[in-house]
Amino acid sequence: MQPDIQAFFDPVTWTVSYVVFDQPGGHCAIIDPVLDYDPKSGRTKHHSADVLIKFVRSKRLTTDWILETHAHADHLSSAHYLKQELGGKTAIGSRIPGVQQVFKKLFNMGADFQPDGSQFDHLFDDGDTFQLGELEGKAILVPGHTPADLAYQFGDAIFIGDTMFMPDVGTARADFPGGDARQLYHSIRKLLDNYPPETRLFMCHDYPPGDRPVQWESTVADQRADNIHVHDGISEDAFVTMRTARDATLDVPMLILPSVQVNVRAGQMPPAEDNGTVYLKIPINQL
Repeated sequence: MQPDIQAFFDPVTWTVSYVVFDQPGGHCAIIDPVLDYDPKSGRTKHHSADVLIKFVRSKRLTTDWILETHAHADHLSSAHYLKQELGGKTAIGSRIPGVQQVFKKLFNMGADFQPDGSQFDHLFDDGDTFQLGELEGKAILVPGHTPADLAYQFGDAIFIGDTMFMPDVGTARADFPGGDARQLYHSIRKLLDNYPPETRLFMCHDYPPGDRPVQWESTVADQRADNIHVHDGISEDAFVTMRTARDATLDVPMLILPSVQVNVRAGQMPPAEDNGTVYLKIPINQL
């Protein structure tokens, strides 16, 4: 059985979220949902998440899973809000505690924050399978962008997070804490060498060059033939040299500081302080 897939593009963060379901009236998973955040005012809104909710309810779907491919640095997750509205279990890769430990130190998180992954309802190991109604899902470990990245497979579709982008954009950066360009190369080859050419690959972002319309779906064959960073014939050493040099030129993502604090908490904000206000920290001269 192949999944039904509905994509939702957020033009502010260039993020693509997905609802994957077995059939109308059946069961769904939501992948990489966005919480709207204004960095100028510090205000959050739920417009993007409410669009997902409206779709899920229109199809009469039961939400089983809210899946994160990794702790994103470019948008805040609405997983906690969606869980409150739709139910379901939040999940991420089982290596997330390593990421949490790094950012607990950076943000000097208090004793209430335990870097053990317990903020999520479930942690997936590489190769774990799970049910989505009549569909079977599979978690695929793809570290490199961060040490905890996962891809999720349903039938002939794999949601690859930030491993690769569309072929004319290339691959994700590997210079975040715990990132590793060699690991990223091996994760990409894991996807491209072990799945049939017609396997559909769904991106978490698109940054289209020129005036190309936004796109988020390619295939293993497309990527092997045309990915500008990692097409067939690009060696590991050549990729690492390119990726390292390119990463050194990239700016820090605009929302990394607010987003990571929320995303390592499974989309929850930090606890309110004694005045009842929630604060996000901005460490100075640390990144």
